[in-house]
Amino acid sequence: MADKAEMLLSTPLGSLLLAADALGLTGVRLVTSPSAARETRSDNPLLREAAGQIAAYFAGRLRRFDLPLHPAGTPFQQRVWAALREIPYGETRSYKDIAQAVGSPRAFRAVGMANHKNPLLLVTPCHRVIAADGALRGFACGLECKSFLLRFERENILKK
Repeated sequence: MADKAEMLLSTPLGSLLLAADALGLTGVRLVTSPSAARETRSDNPLLREAAGQIAAYFAGRLRRFDLPLHPAGTPFQQRVWAALREIPYGETRSYKDIAQAVGSPRAFRAVGMANHKNPLLLVTPCHRVIAADGALRGFACGLECKSFLLRFERENILKK
């Protein structure tokens, strides 16, 4: 596998840019530029596998991603992102819940910042983190996107 590879994938959310290096998936982000939103193919096996798993997620057949991950982040961000990957499909946790899970119960604002910097949209499900009162708060891709993903997962649970 080449050191770095990228591909663009069309999804119900819009175009996602997938990126990988020799150690794992480094990025899944929403592309907002219309000029960069045309799907591309890749001969990179990890990106092809990631694209297949994302397609299965949106088809309602996949609830947990199984990919080697290599996101760049601080040790605290890495702990937060690992905790996010433990939130079950279709469920939510509060920022405070995640802060407690990573051993920093008062760091809920820092958890919010780590969520905002999450480089692996969907794969590290930061959309599943909400305010303690149940309200949807900040999401790098916008609250409409967050609401769509939460509704999508809840509807898929009801179908099973």
